[in-house]
Amino acid sequence: MTSTLDRPPTVPEPPSATGATSVAADARGRGRLQRLARGPEQDPSWARPALVALLVATGVLYLWGLGTSGWANSFYSAAVQAGTKSWKAFFFGSSDAANSITVDKPPVSLWVMGISARLFGVNAWSILVPQALAGVASVGVLYAAIKRWFGAGPGLIAGAVLALTPVATLMFRFNNPDAVLVLLLVLGAYALTRALERASTGWLVLAWSFVGFGFLTKMLQALLVAPAFALVYLVCAPTSFRRRFLQSAAGFVALVASAGWWIAIVELWPASSRPYIGGSQENSILELTLGYNGLGRLTGNETGSVGGGGGPNGAGMWGATGWNRLFNSDFGTQAGWLIPTALVLLVAGLWLRRRAPRVDRARTALLLWGGWLVVTALAFSYAKGIIHAYYTVALAPAIGAVIGIGLLPWWQRRDELWGRIVLAGTLALTTTFSYSLLHRTPDWAPLLQQAVLFGGFAVAAAIALAPSLRGKVGAAVAAGALVLALAGPAAYSIQTASVAHGGSIPSAGPGAGGGPGGGRGPGGMPGAFPGGFPGGFPGGAATGAGANAGGLLEGSTSSAAIDALLQQDVDQYRWAAAAVGSNSAAGYQLSSDQPVMPVGGFNGSDPSPTLAEFQAYVADGDIHWFIAGGGGMGGGGMGGGPGGMTSSTTSAISTWVSSNFTATTVDGVTLYDLTAPTSS
Repeated sequence: MTSTLDRPPTVPEPPSATGATSVAADARGRGRLQRLARGPEQDPSWARPALVALLVATGVLYLWGLGTSGWANSFYSAAVQAGTKSWKAFFFGSSDAANSITVDKPPVSLWVMGISARLFGVNAWSILVPQALAGVASVGVLYAAIKRWFGAGPGLIAGAVLALTPVATLMFRFNNPDAVLVLLLVLGAYALTRALERASTGWLVLAWSFVGFGFLTKMLQALLVAPAFALVYLVCAPTSFRRRFLQSAAGFVALVASAGWWIAIVELWPASSRPYIGGSQENSILELTLGYNGLGRLTGNETGSVGGGGGPNGAGMWGATGWNRLFNSDFGTQAGWLIPTALVLLVAGLWLRRRAPRVDRARTALLLWGGWLVVTALAFSYAKGIIHAYYTVALAPAIGAVIGIGLLPWWQRRDELWGRIVLAGTLALTTTFSYSLLHRTPDWAPLLQQAVLFGGFAVAAAIALAPSLRGKVGAAVAAGALVLALAGPAAYSIQTASVAHGGSIPSAGPGAGGGPGGGRGPGGMPGAFPGGFPGGFPGGAATGAGANAGGLLEGSTSSAAIDALLQQDVDQYRWAAAAVGSNSAAGYQLSSDQPVMPVGGFNGSDPSPTLAEFQAYVADGDIHWFIAGGGGMGGGGMGGGPGGMTSSTTSAISTWVSSNFTATTVDGVTLYDLTAPTSS
């Protein structure tokens, strides 16, 4: 018998055709609103509200109090500012509007922030909000990718894992390129998922195009997903091998085209009319692509880098490599919380689908996201070049996806003993490892540590011993398990969002140190330079009256008096000032709103400008002031690279200025007026 609730309501005969149209329109409107609230008909009623809640909570976590970080990484903020004043600076990613040198990365992430800054002005919010929105979008796209094949539940789990990974909270509230990179790679994985459904060439080309634009965001790191993308499609797409091969060739062309167009333009552009390519020693974008931001990151052979070579006990300048690197004191609490869980579920899931057909979706998805996770983790674990803990944000989408996918088959087998054993064991492993990471700061949230450990074992025992996990009991146990599994990273994420972050090497969680650059280790370099740099960072200490000369890893802080000097007769000069190192120049540029030349680029080791070029600029009256102190390895006395990291070019410029121009001290900072030489 049909209940009255199932029968459509009786609608009175409309008095006129106009009335009928109005009633029909109202009914259609109500239907659209209901579908919008519920989502697709095949989704459970809770799916759409749960997704909205996840995205809103993610937005609050990433946006709340965002302005407290100010310029965050002033190195990139200065480049954003430059791009609002000069379209050439915008296109090339120049550090200053006068286009002396570029940042040491391609400019896609700067374009995103630059458009926002052009629309809303140059300020902390216009620079950082796009990063937060990229984070919310990443969570939403990851949910959509997993939900397509596995349903709303696994999609929500994957999205929540990404949102609550501490390093994700850090980087989606910061202005390094990693936020945009993650979004582009997740979009690529979503497009590849669509391509794998019906062997779609269009979706495959789009997937590789997203990876290509990821390359124009952070170069080699974007390509760490390429092995998984390529092999999964070539093996698992539901079409003939010949077509899979031809489609993959088209995808490769899309990758090269989407990544190569900007590289080609920069390489072919006359060097005399474009900025110097920061991070290279030969003013070459190809050198930057293949060396400093390319294979050099893996091999340690990075000309112009602050590191490379040998370190204590043969570990290298960037810490010891090895399988356990991602769990050490610098990396572990950033993204390592759920890596063991993901690896266990990956292996268990592949074993479960070992006899499945070639096009089996569950195995295909595990190979896609698991391949992303494993290849990227291995690259980070054994890379001998520059490596920072915040790079691990690239692991977070894959960790979330593998966990969301991997839990599903075992939850479906929760009435079987083996299914409950796998679920219980996975939870016990997760909470035990979470406790070990939380206990690295034993005085921070001790009650949470105990709750995670003992609560995890209690719920794991309940899962293993329960005769049934159906209905409300099963839902309650599942909710408790998820809360305990995510409690540790969630607490770290909330703590990360509650404090300001700055410098070049930010770090998530209560263990983050306050050294230069915002890093965890001595001197701000995670695990790289025990005891810090010899003699500390040049100019890294506060110099008085609120002014700070900055350093290799932290931006300078100007003062009203210094700004007034830099703003004198600005129309007469191409650069208001020059300073050694991009971070030193950045703070003065942002504060004065005038272009400041970063001599030597980020590390102070790039041969730009040469002494002769700098002298010519001074002779032509292009530069007003030279600001002493500051950062970069230009004056640090470190060895390595052509001519040593002391950069004979930078040292020669500093010596020439101090020998030929009179120094004046303003708020503890030494400046030289380059329009007033001491003698002819």
